[in-house]
Amino acid sequence: MKNIFAFILLSSNFIFAQSFVPNAPDLNLKSYMLIEPNTNTVIAESNSNGLIEPASMTKVMTAYVVADQIKNDLISLDDTVLISEKAWRMGGSKMFIEVGKRVSILDLLKGIIIQSGNDAAVAIAEYVGGTEEGFVDLMNSYAGVMGMNDTLFINSTGLPDTNHLTSAIDLSILTSNFISNFPDIYALFKEKEFEYGGISGNKYNRNKLLWRDETSDGVKTGHTSSAGYCLIGSAKRGNMRLITVVAGSDTANNSFADTQRLLEYGFRFYATQKYFDANKEYTTAKIWGGKSDNISLGVVNDISITLPRTSFKNVKVNYNVRNNLQAPIKIGDKLGTLEIISNDKIVSTSDLIALENVDSKGFFGRLWSKFVLWVISLFGLD
Repeated sequence: MKNIFAFILLSSNFIFAQSFVPNAPDLNLKSYMLIEPNTNTVIAESNSNGLIEPASMTKVMTAYVVADQIKNDLISLDDTVLISEKAWRMGGSKMFIEVGKRVSILDLLKGIIIQSGNDAAVAIAEYVGGTEEGFVDLMNSYAGVMGMNDTLFINSTGLPDTNHLTSAIDLSILTSNFISNFPDIYALFKEKEFEYGGISGNKYNRNKLLWRDETSDGVKTGHTSSAGYCLIGSAKRGNMRLITVVAGSDTANNSFADTQRLLEYGFRFYATQKYFDANKEYTTAKIWGGKSDNISLGVVNDISITLPRTSFKNVKVNYNVRNNLQAPIKIGDKLGTLEIISNDKIVSTSDLIALENVDSKGFFGRLWSKFVLWVISLFGLD
């Protein structure tokens, strides 16, 4: 009896250990966010919609606007910007550009991203938007398009203003879009140093995670007395990327430590797995009135999901195909949905699409198919 009891106890402990996912770290912050951007999965958050001052994290949007302008051939990395007195006089962190000189867009981007230069941000804003105010209008337009509903930018630098506000969730949306849309420009965020004009006083990237974690590749620090110490972080390990936002830490070191704790938690207890490849057959459907009786169905994009590591053993897939599909059918037509289910909860839903064309039969073939379908519906056989 004792042996049986011990076996049951050991077995239950094993099951418990395999299914246990601890709570996210308890952090002393105004707000934080931890997401897997490729699957749009929120792993952990606290007050993520709460309004915060972004400080120099603002410069991620400044760089985003510039990256989009470059992609659309409105400006070039090789363009040179005439530095205004306003840009030259900016206080706070600086790139140390000089009034009346010309500086390339690439160097200004590095000054914004690596050195967090307020002077560089204003210079590039004036070039792209005509004035800094015009550029800020662009920033807010981009924010609106991305669904950053908690955000209002007042300047291009992040210098304090009572109306210059955002949220952790909005900054995670911005960062996810940056990584996805502009990977070449985003790569600048992992560069550890940049020196301009022979002045080395501000050449090192303030993001210390770039030195502490080789998988970290961004993103941006921020600090003012009212905002506290803030950080957008990102790292990629294997096929899984995580983005963090921490806001309102009491010291710079704590902001880095909190970000590391969130990243380690996400990578340790969660995983991302691909379940479907684009344009590959996963099921078939019967076609009425077509030259083929069946059609191959798949998905238009690769589909991955992010779950606690212990949840993947319970994953199943449901295919929901529309009834009585009739030819003609074209490649890409939506003919149903698939659901990925874990622990009895739907975690992902996607369209099932036709992977091939199916032409209609001739007149009499179509007529016969319609008759058969009428009989089926008449007797409730469908």
